[in-house]
Amino acid sequence: MANKREFKKYVDALGAAACDEMMYSFYTVEGADKDAISKAIEKVLLATNKARMNSNIFFDRGVKAFADRKEYSKAKDAFFKALFEKVSKEFSEEVNEALKEFNAALPAEEKEKNKAAVAE
Repeated sequence: MANKREFKKYVDALGAAACDEMMYSFYTVEGADKDAISKAIEKVLLATNKARMNSNIFFDRGVKAFADRKEYSKAKDAFFKALFEKVSKEFSEEVNEALKEFNAALPAEEKEKNKAAVAE
């Protein structure tokens, strides 16, 4: 990820797109389990919020803690790379879990329509 701002934009966009699709199905698909879809939407919203909050962590060591500015920059870059990889992985896992629950809430006919639309 390029930086914190870009990461938050990515998380917001992905979370919003997932919630949009779920809400569309909530209101338009006959026979869908609305309680399960509501819970899946809630999980996506919580995952989005958690990822945004966890990306607000700051590097807690100053330049004086290192031999020179180059070492400081190297350590800071490594810290943020590891942080964003961890937060992104957790976010993806939580959203995927919510999507599995959402898909399970759809009736079989709707799942077949979706598969046919993707195949085209």
